[in-house]
Amino acid sequence: MLSLFIVENRLHGILFQGITEWRDAQKHLECIVREMGFSEIHWLLKWSLLFFMLSSWVLVSEQIRYSIPEELQLGAFVGNIADDLGLDVNELKARNFRIVSGPRKQYLDVNVDNGILLVKEKIDREQLCGPNLICTLSLEAVIENPLNVYHFQVDILDVNDNAPSFPESQFRLEISEVAVQGARFALKSAQDPDVGTNALQTYSLVSNEYFAIDIQSRSGDGKLPVLVLQKPLDREKQKTHRLVLIAKDGGIPQKSGTAQVIIIVQDANDNAPVFSQSVYRMRLLENASKGTLVIKLNATDLDDGPNGEIVYSFSSHASSKVRELFNVDSRNGEIRIKGDLNYEENRVFEINVQAMDKGPDATPVYCDVLVNITDVNDNSPEITLISMFSPVIENSLPGTVVALFSVEDKDSGDNGQVQCQIANGSPFRLDSSVQNYYRLVTQQPLDREKTSVYDLTILCSDRGIPPLAAKKSIRVDVSDVNDNVPRFTQPSYTAYVMENNVIGSSVFTVTAFDADINQNSRLSYSILETGDQDLPISAYVQINSETGMIYSQTTFDYEQVKNFQIHVRAQDSGAVPLASNASVQFIILDQNDNAPVFTQPSLEYDSTATETVSRFTEPGYLVAKVSATDADSGQNARLVYQIFQSTDPGLFTISADSGEIWTVRSILDKDLRKQKLVIVAKDSGVPPLTATMTIIISVEQSKTGMLSEMDTLPEGAVFASDTNFYLVIGLGLLSVIFLVILVILVVMVYKNRPGVDHRSSSRGTCCCFETSTRKASRSLQIPPNYVEVFGGDPLSQSFRYETCSSSDTLKRDFMFRSMRISHAGKAGPAGKDPPPMLNPANSRNTVNCEVRHPDSG
Repeated sequence: MLSLFIVENRLHGILFQGITEWRDAQKHLECIVREMGFSEIHWLLKWSLLFFMLSSWVLVSEQIRYSIPEELQLGAFVGNIADDLGLDVNELKARNFRIVSGPRKQYLDVNVDNGILLVKEKIDREQLCGPNLICTLSLEAVIENPLNVYHFQVDILDVNDNAPSFPESQFRLEISEVAVQGARFALKSAQDPDVGTNALQTYSLVSNEYFAIDIQSRSGDGKLPVLVLQKPLDREKQKTHRLVLIAKDGGIPQKSGTAQVIIIVQDANDNAPVFSQSVYRMRLLENASKGTLVIKLNATDLDDGPNGEIVYSFSSHASSKVRELFNVDSRNGEIRIKGDLNYEENRVFEINVQAMDKGPDATPVYCDVLVNITDVNDNSPEITLISMFSPVIENSLPGTVVALFSVEDKDSGDNGQVQCQIANGSPFRLDSSVQNYYRLVTQQPLDREKTSVYDLTILCSDRGIPPLAAKKSIRVDVSDVNDNVPRFTQPSYTAYVMENNVIGSSVFTVTAFDADINQNSRLSYSILETGDQDLPISAYVQINSETGMIYSQTTFDYEQVKNFQIHVRAQDSGAVPLASNASVQFIILDQNDNAPVFTQPSLEYDSTATETVSRFTEPGYLVAKVSATDADSGQNARLVYQIFQSTDPGLFTISADSGEIWTVRSILDKDLRKQKLVIVAKDSGVPPLTATMTIIISVEQSKTGMLSEMDTLPEGAVFASDTNFYLVIGLGLLSVIFLVILVILVVMVYKNRPGVDHRSSSRGTCCCFETSTRKASRSLQIPPNYVEVFGGDPLSQSFRYETCSSSDTLKRDFMFRSMRISHAGKAGPAGKDPPPMLNPANSRNTVNCEVRHPDSG
């Protein structure tokens, strides 16, 4: 279908545009013709238009071809290329639909919103195609995803926008008076850049009795005005003749140009030069150097003297291009090259040369020299990158298109045949399935971690001798694909955390790495719930998802949880995320945060226990045993017992390791009946924690108190008969006697020692005795065959205590093996406080059977 039809009548000022139906065009054209007074050509135009419309329809049906007139305004409609190609308009923009014109200027463009082909640059057919009758733009339309190339042509129709014009508005012509009737004189021809019917068609001369105009056709469809002498000239009657020459084209409306011809009548020179032939044919290489001889013309003149001397020159018909590239010697007729020839611009030159003698009334004669240019390989290939699809994902399949480029060589034949290749080795190859187009495609999988950028050099060379080449550098970036799993620095970690940590503090950091980049290497850390612990892992620790730093969510207590394990996952941020796991074993380190707690003897009220002892108790008598526990472990749970405060500091001592309380000396009458002992249990932590308890010891006058609390003995220990009872009493009396003797000996030995005063004479250094009397306070349970060896307490004492029983008798044997009185054994004056066994400064953190931290008040 005709896309655009324009009829313009400058005489009547009527303009019709956009008439797309041939019937409407026919009616409007008929009206125009009638108004112009050309009714006789009415039917001729009617059927011409019908034939043109049908011809255009046939052409479009065979191939994608458009026809538009030149000089259209920008944005003028050319055709709906999307519909003609059968493309979906909605996909044009997404598939990057565009027009490719190669290295030439792009006159047309496409609106991707509606698929309409529009005029982008104003088209001047004369500038684009010169004198060629057919002016065609060969274009390509490229669409991607998938890639396809469509070829189409646009015929540029000539518009009568140029009037014929003469090179000069006035020119002179000298004619001899002896010129015979019918003599012909070539005039300067007019030039009209239009072609076809719009080009120069005819010449006319304003009526004159002496001359008429004749039109001579030249090769190349040129028309030469020739002045024909109709009547002999008479110089004596009229020396000059002024003629008006009119050049007309065949356009509608018709345009014309005029020039004044001044005829000067001269005296006779009756012989004109003659060329040996009217047309000469020559062939030159396009790389012929300047000054190269093309041809030497030779014309003859039978006249003598100045009338026989011939002068050669370009005729008025010679084009400006010929005058620019060639030169003719006026004396010898040699034509030489003075410019650079180019086969791609002009393949044939027509040189019109005139020869004229120097005589009066000289008549010029003309000949044509046709010069054919032979192509040489003087143009390198031109590489034009059309599309670039970079970056390319690293997991692209072989055959993926990376770039599309075209190659053009202006030479002809083998000189214009081009072949391309990739200069350096790479995982890419070239595909030339489309003429003059190459696709750069992958030929093997890519790996970004090995090579992230490829700098390719495309080398294209023709088949000329020697060949010419061109190269194009293309950079191909490889985009990352999430194909690498995050890696921890080690598969498992061990973290040591001190108990009583601050909630929210950092306890450990894990680190993982990913060989990918950008989003695919951005790692996120998380903790997996395994269900191995009683509480969820989130109750113990949490992890910073970006840094991998692990923070505590609770204060760890070594006494409750000594260790636990978590599993940390590192996951990247790819579209399909990849992850790996690592285990972290947390080991809780003990801290001295638990004070000792007394467990024995049982407390009656507050932190006080009561015990009874007989006034007749001997030195080394086991009064009571205290026992404490510490929830800590190791050195923090190692306990040491001390007497912090006592009513009589020299009366009792305690084993630092076992907690057994012994009498140091005998109980005297002056001693108080109520003895108060404050016992301290201290651990070995740093700083140490302590606990205290108070024991009230009641001194009884009866000896039977020494045998009290028989219910605390092991089962089966009963007196079977009175005989056993008397036996025990007898053994007790013997023991008392032995003890008195032993004390006397000790006192005597001790007095004889140098440096010992009277106050310490009551204490012995060594004694040994046995007794059958049970020396244990109430609430002290000692199992049978109980043996303890201890030392290092303030009295540096060592005891052995044994019990055994039978159905008949109950016998206890106590051996006091050694005793050495230390500095704690001295009794102070009455009324003064006994010396403390603990530094009061260390008692600030003690508690009475309760736990306090060192930093508490």
